[in-house]
Amino acid sequence: MALRDYEQWLRHYDDPDSSLSWRLRHVQAYLREDLDGRTGPVRIVSVCAGDGRDIIDVLAARDDASRVEAVLLEAHPRMADRAKDRAAAAGLTGVRVRVCDAADTSAYVDAVPADILLLVGIFGNISETDISKTIATAPQFCAPGATVLWSRGRDGSRNDINDRIRAEFAEVGFGELTYAESDPVSGAALGAVRYDGAPVPLDPGQHLFTFWR
Repeated sequence: MALRDYEQWLRHYDDPDSSLSWRLRHVQAYLREDLDGRTGPVRIVSVCAGDGRDIIDVLAARDDASRVEAVLLEAHPRMADRAKDRAAAAGLTGVRVRVCDAADTSAYVDAVPADILLLVGIFGNISETDISKTIATAPQFCAPGATVLWSRGRDGSRNDINDRIRAEFAEVGFGELTYAESDPVSGAALGAVRYDGAPVPLDPGQHLFTFWR
């Protein structure tokens, strides 16, 4: 199956009623709240970051953005360039964009452990097996007390596994902070969890997932 045109897909952000716009608003609200609750330096990692507008636009509006180091991992060169341009226009010298395969744990060397990890826009595009593998590996990316934001679109015509995803995070040491759905039957859903476990060293060279659309 051919992958969707992700540059075209991002245009759904222009529709305030779209599921992507709903997700963006909630991700940014969680980011603001989390940053407000932290003192000192903060490290953020965004997996399959796209054009980075979720993180970059939040930081651009903050007086304390200089204490934040953000690493955005994105395989699509043109979207990565957009993220770089957006960060440069906002004067955010602490934002780094890596053009790389975020499914390879080697891409996270020197970027983790993170205080905030974004797994947004991924779980609806990979297999259930790969979702489980990514969740099981997530502790390697997290400092103790880290917040992880994850999303998975819901569709009433197919099996909804979001409750299973929530349980799998709990099984590897994450406590749920919040979970929100744009619609009780279908549409976008976003979860926030906190890593309550011990530090886990990064194991480079592992492959986590493959996008199927």
